Amino acid sequence: MERLSVTFLLLLSLLNAENVNIYERNCVACHKRLTVSLDKFFFNYLLKHSSERRVKEALYDFIKNPTKKKVLASEELIKQYGLMPKTALSDTDLRKAIDTYWETYKVFGKIK
Repeated sequence: MERLSVTFLLLLSLLNAENVNIYERNCVACHKRLTVSLDKFFFNYLLKHSSERRVKEALYDFIKNPTKKKVLASEELIKQYGLMPKTALSDTDLRKAIDTYWETYKVFGKIK
């Protein structure tokens, strides 16, 4: 039983590491060059969409098909860098990256 528990925990940590790697390689790598950090984008989405489900849906929709109508970045930022290109990630990997993004910046449960 103890061996099964250790194996299960190891598998969970590997799956979480995979999600973080997808996020780090595909999101953080590109956003490092911007003058606005990823947490600012997160708070823009949180202010506009409020709930976890709606924030994740809006992010998914924008990243799959970025348009000026959907963007929450400033005009200056768009003029400087343009809209992000459509993602090449699979739906599964995109959802994993968004889950990692949410877990990284969510404020729920962190404010005392």
